[in-house]
Amino acid sequence: MRKNSIKNTRINGEVHRELSRIIAREIKDPRIHPMTSVVEVEVTPDLKYCKAYISVLGDQQAQEDTMAGLKSAMGYIRRELAASVNLRNTPELIFVMDQSIEYGVNMSKKISDVISEDEAHEAMRVEEGLEAPHAAEAETDGDANE
Repeated sequence: MRKNSIKNTRINGEVHRELSRIIAREIKDPRIHPMTSVVEVEVTPDLKYCKAYISVLGDQQAQEDTMAGLKSAMGYIRRELAASVNLRNTPELIFVMDQSIEYGVNMSKKISDVISEDEAHEAMRVEEGLEAPHAAEAETDGDANE
């Protein structure tokens, strides 16, 4: 079975769905942060290993505690996964911290900060009586059309 075969893609999707359900609803470990999500799952073609990319929306301590909680509950998670997904071999789980969601939230915040700062500068220029650059361009375009 190739890595990107249809069968492997289907298995990845099913394992992803079940891991998300198990982590969100069935594990009662207080170390696991409530804002924990499974971003992506990669099951090897021989079904021996499964890399699960985990994202935790919180500080560094919450991420470390969540990873420790997941590693201690690995046997339980694997047993539940075996019961819910019918595979020849239940893959050994490898949890990897994924920072992509946190990175995206941080970049969105920076973009909105720059936009609001730009709007504040524009408002200050208009308030001082300087002409807005967009209005000057509109006037010259209007003269050219006549």
